[in-house]
Amino acid sequence: MTILTTALLVLLQADSGAAPPATSGTGAIAELLANIGPVATGVLVLLLLASLYSWTIILGKIFTFRGATKETRRFLRAFRKATRLQEISALAADCKASPLAQVFEDVYETYKRQTGGAGPPRNLNTLERSAQTASSEAITALERRMTGLATIASTTVYVGLFGTVVGIIDAFHGLGTAGSATLRAVAPGISEALITTAAGLFVAIPALVAYNQLTARVRVFAAATDDFCRELLNSLEEIPQRTTARGPIPTGPIPAGQESSREVERGLY
Repeated sequence: MTILTTALLVLLQADSGAAPPATSGTGAIAELLANIGPVATGVLVLLLLASLYSWTIILGKIFTFRGATKETRRFLRAFRKATRLQEISALAADCKASPLAQVFEDVYETYKRQTGGAGPPRNLNTLERSAQTASSEAITALERRMTGLATIASTTVYVGLFGTVVGIIDAFHGLGTAGSATLRAVAPGISEALITTAAGLFVAIPALVAYNQLTARVRVFAAATDDFCRELLNSLEEIPQRTTARGPIPTGPIPAGQESSREVERGLY
C-alpha cells in the first residue's frame, strides 16, 4: 500500500497540462482495458474464470438447497403422520434431494436385513451406526464444491493484488523512462493497478458472502438430520413396547400376503 500511495502522490504532483484528454463512462473503461499490459490481461482473464466458476457453484447450491428444503419438509410431515414403514419408504424414494430421506432409506435397509421387514429391531447399535453413516454422507454431498468457493473467496483478492503490484511497477518504470513526473508516464500502470484491484474484490466479495450463507444452510441441514436420526431410532426402539401391547409377534417366515397386515397390527409405521 505504501507503493500505491507514493504513486498516487506522484499523480497529484504531476503536470496536468501533459495529461491526455479525459474520457468518461464506458468509453474510458474500454480504453483502459484496451491499453493494459499482458500481465494485467492474464490476471483479468483468471479472475473472470474464477467468477464464472464461483457463480456456477452459488446458483447450483441455491437450487439444490431450495429443493432439499422443500422435500425435507414434505418428507418430515409424512414421516410423522405415517403408520407403516412401507409408506415412508415409498415417499423417501420420491424425495431423493432430502438428506432425511437418504438417512431413512439406509436405516430401513439395515432394519429389513435384521428383521425381514417386520418386528422389533435386533440390534439398535447397528441401526445407529447406519444412521450416522448415512447422515455424514448426505451432509458431505451438500458440501460438495464448497471448498472451491472458499478458495476463490480467499485467493482472488491476492490475485488482484498481484496485478496491482505489477501495475505499480509499470507506473514507476514509465516514470523513469519519461524522466519527468507526468500523468502520461504513470497513468497506464496506475490504471492496470486499479482495474485488477477492483476486479479481485468484485470476484472475492460475492464468493465470500455466498460461502458464509451456504455454510450456515449446511449447518441447518446437519442439525435437522441429527434430530431426525434420533427421532427415527426412538421410533424403531418403541416397536417392542407397542407389539407387546397388542400381543406377541408370530414367529417363522412371513407369507407374502401377510407382511403388510402384520405392520397394521403392530400399529407402528
